[in-house]
Amino acid sequence: MQNPAQPPHYITMHDSDNVAIVANNGGLPAGTVFASGLALREHVPQGHKVALTDLAEGSVVRRYNVPIGYAQKYIPAGSWVHERLLKMPEARELDNLPIATVKPTPLPPLEGYTFEGFRNPDGSVGTRNILAITQTVQCVAGVTDFAVARIKAELLPKFPNVDDVVALEHGYGCGVAIDAPDAIVPIRTLRNISLNPNFGGEVMLVSLGCEKLQPERLMPPGTIALVDERNVADVGVNADSKLDVVCLQDDAHVGFMSMVESIMRQAEEHLERLNARRRETVPASELVVGVQCGGSDAFSGVTANPAVGFCTDLLVRAGASVMFSETTEVRDGIDQLTSRATTPEVAQAMIREMAWYDAYLQRGSVDRSANTTPGNKKGGLSNIVEKAMGSIVKSGTAPISGVLAPGEKLRQKGLTYAATPASDFICGTLQLAAGMNLHVFTTGRGTPYGLAQVPVIKVATRSDLARRWHDLMDVNAGTIADGSATIEEVGWELFRLMLDVASGRKKTWAEQWKLHNSLVLFNPAPVT
Repeated sequence: MQNPAQPPHYITMHDSDNVAIVANNGGLPAGTVFASGLALREHVPQGHKVALTDLAEGSVVRRYNVPIGYAQKYIPAGSWVHERLLKMPEARELDNLPIATVKPTPLPPLEGYTFEGFRNPDGSVGTRNILAITQTVQCVAGVTDFAVARIKAELLPKFPNVDDVVALEHGYGCGVAIDAPDAIVPIRTLRNISLNPNFGGEVMLVSLGCEKLQPERLMPPGTIALVDERNVADVGVNADSKLDVVCLQDDAHVGFMSMVESIMRQAEEHLERLNARRRETVPASELVVGVQCGGSDAFSGVTANPAVGFCTDLLVRAGASVMFSETTEVRDGIDQLTSRATTPEVAQAMIREMAWYDAYLQRGSVDRSANTTPGNKKGGLSNIVEKAMGSIVKSGTAPISGVLAPGEKLRQKGLTYAATPASDFICGTLQLAAGMNLHVFTTGRGTPYGLAQVPVIKVATRSDLARRWHDLMDVNAGTIADGSATIEEVGWELFRLMLDVASGRKKTWAEQWKLHNSLVLFNPAPVT
C-alpha cells in the first residue's frame, strides 16, 4: 500500500523523456494529481510508466532519452503506458557504430584503500579460502556430494583457516559433441573456474573414467602453473606436482565407500595446504568484481544500477578489475559501449561478441526480445530496450578497456565487457571463470540468488523489497528513490561494504544462510 505520508511522485531519467515511472509504493489510483499538475487517468502500478504528454499513434515513446518503443495507438497524458501499447524498436545494426569516440577526462586515482585477502602463488588474491573439488562429468556428482558432506563434518573442523569445501557440480562432461568448435566454451569455463583466486591454486578433480571430458583434456599439462618457487617450502607444495585426480572406475575402488574415502584422503592434503594460508593487507586494486542484475524492475536503472555504476567508477579509479556482462541486456546500447572503448580493437571485439550472440539466438529461432520475463514486465519494464538502458548503467562511465568471450579468463585491470548470456546463474558461472573474487547483484523483484564459490552482495532497488527481504538484501538502494540518499552516497556505501566483505570482516546474507545456485555451464555446442 502507498505510504500516506509520501506525496504522489514520479521519476524521469532525462528532460527529453515523455514518460516517467510512478515511485509510490502500491502505485497510484486514477485521479491522483502530481505536483506538476498531471492527473492520472487510471491506476498506475509502482514502477510503471505514465505518459507525461499526449502521445500520437506511431510516435516515439522516450525514456533515458532513447526511443523505447512506438505508440500502438493514441495515448493521452496521464495514461498507464505498458508493453501492450508499445511496438519495440528494431535492434541497432552492428555497422556504422561510433568507435572509441568518447574520451573522458581521467578521474583522479583513488588511493589508500585496502582489504585483507589471500595472496596466491600466481599473484592473484582471494577473498575467501575455499577447497573446490572439480568434477569432469555430472555422473560423479552424487558420490562427490556425499564425500563433501563427510569432509565438512569430519575434516573441516580440523582446519579453522579454511572457509568451506565446495563441489564444482555441473551438467556437462559426456553425451556432448566434445570436438565441436563451440565445445571450447564449457570446457574452458570449467577449467578457469577451477583456477578461481578463491581456491588458492589447489586443483582436485573427481572423474568417472569413461567420460568424454577426460581430466587431461580439462586440465592439459602446464595449465596449473600456480607454484611460486619462493613459497614451496612455506606451503608444502611440490613444485613438480601433477594433476590430482580421483577416478571412480579405477580397479582400486571396491565399493562406494572406497570411492568416498579416496576423495577424503586427497581432500585432506589440499586442506592442510590451504589451512597454512593467512590473510594479508592488499590494495583495493586486487579486487576482481563481477556486476550483474536479476529479477529487474523499472527501478533497477534508477537506483541500484546507477549506484553500482558509481561504485564501478570508484573501483576502476582504485585500480581494480570490474566486469559487466549480459549480452542481450546491453545489446540495444551497443553504440554507447563501442563509443566508450579505449581502442578500435576493443570496440570491434564487442561487435564480434554481439554478432556471435545474434547468430546464436537466430539459430534458436528467437531474438533479443526473448530476454524480458513476466516479472520484469510486472515491475514496469516494457521490453528489452528499456531494460537494456537500465542495465548498462552498472558499467559506470569509465572507458571499456577489454572484452572477454564466454569462459575466458580476465588478465587485465579496469573495466571489461565479459560476454555472457543474461541468465543469472550462467552469467555468474562465467564471471567466476573469468576470475572474479567478489560479486555484486542487483534486484528489484527479489531473488535469493547466491554462489558458494564467491561472496555475493545483494542490492535492492526498492525500499519495500529491502524491508520485506531484510535478511536477504545487503544494501538498500531504494533510499535513492525515497530521496533519503544520493546515488553517490549509496555507491560509497557499497564500495566500503565490498572491502569489509572481501576482508572477511562481514558476511553477506547469502553467505550467512548458505544460499547458492548451481553452476550452469554455457554450452552452445550440440548434445549428442
